[in-house]
Amino acid sequence: MKLTIKKDLLLDALNKVSKAISTKNLIPVLAGVRFDVTKKKLTLTASDNDITIETTIYANDTEDFTIEKEGSIIIQGKYILDIVRKLPDKYINIELIDELKILIYTENSEFNLNGINESEYPSIDLEESKKKVEISNQTFKDIVLQTAFASSNEETKPVLTGINFNIAGNILECNSTDSYRLARKVIHLEKSSEENYNIVIPSHNLEEFCKILGDDEENIEIHIFNNKVLFKYKNVKFQSRLINGTYPNTSNLMPTDSYLVVTARLDELYSVIDRASILTSDKEKNIVTLETLEDTLILRSSSAEIGRVEEKMRILKNNQENIKISFSAKYMMEALKSFKTDSIDLHFVGEIKPILIKSKDDETLTQLVLPIRTY
Repeated sequence: MKLTIKKDLLLDALNKVSKAISTKNLIPVLAGVRFDVTKKKLTLTASDNDITIETTIYANDTEDFTIEKEGSIIIQGKYILDIVRKLPDKYINIELIDELKILIYTENSEFNLNGINESEYPSIDLEESKKKVEISNQTFKDIVLQTAFASSNEETKPVLTGINFNIAGNILECNSTDSYRLARKVIHLEKSSEENYNIVIPSHNLEEFCKILGDDEENIEIHIFNNKVLFKYKNVKFQSRLINGTYPNTSNLMPTDSYLVVTARLDELYSVIDRASILTSDKEKNIVTLETLEDTLILRSSSAEIGRVEEKMRILKNNQENIKISFSAKYMMEALKSFKTDSIDLHFVGEIKPILIKSKDDETLTQLVLPIRTY
């Protein structure tokens, strides 16, 4: 194996696959990056058994990459990444000598690393399904950004640590909940799916995949299998395990009616809640109390040790009803932050019923926050 490659090209590929390298893995070989060089391409693969990432660089696509000799080797991920990142040269040479010795050199630098035989690497199947689902890159990033935060961190309920993707025809519904709040995003796919799917993908894995995605309008292909999902984006394949278990029917949580709808400026409401929560303490779950009086919204919070705060802002209401309700400021602020609109509608059903957050300017997104009893 022998190649010369532009540093930036290799570093970009290594940064992508390195997201799948685990330092805690019990299998030492999985701390490495697999290099596979053929006549026309270099393929890098990394896996931690939870996610697998593969990216390919084609020699005939660029003058910045030439291959002299084919071969395969596994190189310790941490060291190859550090070396490539810190080398000042524009081009880097990588050569395999004596089967397991890797020579990485430039005009003024030379590194000798011990490699691992590629035969020790676990067999990884990155097959593609004949029935793929396609979604735009930007839409996919919005889904993850607007729902992942509401998933649970508690491993006692594994199914709630993921985002539920429910695909039927051309409708994709994504739900995320930790039992105290719910985020829902519903979009129309440009092309209908041949099959219906109901799967749960770990939120953390989806967030890692989003870090690889650019700002272009390229489509992402989703290939769904019984126990895994494969995302294909440009020259990258990203495979994640699926979470076993039945996702709860979140539709039951959604109120179908409301006796009061409050419309407010999103940035102002966020700032008011943020200030009102300054005097709350973590052990009290950042509880703030919201009250409406005519066209005014009042937010209060207090702590026996710290003090109390009261904030007011102007609002629009759809009727003369009023509400007094308490909730977690942290959960409400995270829900508000997921919207990219100027105004927001808070739908109230009752003092102990969920608060529904929507916007007329983005009907694809719904957030729900459960109230907290303060008596």
